[in-house]
Amino acid sequence: MRIRPIAPSDLDELQALARETGVGFTSLPDNRDFLAGKIDTAVSAFGQQTPVDQRLYFFVLEDEDNGRLAGCCAIEGQVGREVPFYHYRVGTLAHSSVQLDLHRTIDTLFLSSDHTGDAEVASLFLRPEYRGRDRRHERNGALLSMMRWLFMAEFRDSFPEKVLAEMRGVFDAEGKSPFWECLGSHFFPMDFNEADRLTGLGQKSFIGELMPKFPIYTPFLSEEARACIGQVHEHTRPALAMLKKEGLRWEGFIDIFDGGPTVEAYIDDVRGVRLSRTCRVEVKAGEPAQAERPRWLAATTSMSGFRAAWLGRGPDDDGVVTLSEAEASRLEVSSGDTLRILDTDEEA
Repeated sequence: MRIRPIAPSDLDELQALARETGVGFTSLPDNRDFLAGKIDTAVSAFGQQTPVDQRLYFFVLEDEDNGRLAGCCAIEGQVGREVPFYHYRVGTLAHSSVQLDLHRTIDTLFLSSDHTGDAEVASLFLRPEYRGRDRRHERNGALLSMMRWLFMAEFRDSFPEKVLAEMRGVFDAEGKSPFWECLGSHFFPMDFNEADRLTGLGQKSFIGELMPKFPIYTPFLSEEARACIGQVHEHTRPALAMLKKEGLRWEGFIDIFDGGPTVEAYIDDVRGVRLSRTCRVEVKAGEPAQAERPRWLAATTSMSGFRAAWLGRGPDDDGVVTLSEAEASRLEVSSGDTLRILDTDEEA
């Protein structure tokens, strides 16, 4: 299993992934023309042919045994530069009456675009059959999630100070969002799936045009809707746990459609960025390919030829990491090349 930049030849497989993501996965709509455009945008980004603040770096997880795409993930260079990037900010208003000796605090929702200009890690999806059912697949999700920190560390000058991740919110057994049904449905003349589809296609101006400009008092929402604020979909919990381990935290921003949390951090504070380091490669014939549970994540230092995969061992005291021929082939490196590596078990 290895990570590589997406290519035009991946369109069919990418659309198949989009069909499997399910409701609420806004960033990967099942629209072939849109997906083809996303691939073209990513190819230009990896080729450094577009401005830094407009780059979308889109990666795929490739199964080398059959060439199938097992999953995908992405990094948005900066959000909100071309189209507004909206959230609700959960706030508090205090009310008091001296005469009655009463004091109350009430949670509110403010329409916000506070994250304009931040980077975003997004579009992480792993096909069910490649999730942790056996030893071969148990770390695929971690590979997809964590390789993005090595990419950002290696090309740090291409990113701003902060990074965020939007997490999918709560849906019931029928695929409906209680938060949307109680709030968004009253302001948008469409169902959730249509609003979700338009947002995924980049058509976001209607949010600012139709949503109320004044704070929304959460006691007016149903109990089911309030319970969704800052909570994630059950399938999103593992991804959220990995992001929290890296140092991303919820600071009170939620998705305006499903109420899911947005977690964030300063990029330089993210564990995978701080602890990753570079080392020199030595390829050795006959070297065993992999430990039982690989803990070392490796990525190349070329943007256009970026590759990432697990290694069976870390570097020696001289900063040299020895690769098997299979590992070197997977990463497309030779003796003397440089890798950026991360000990995923190292304490922050």
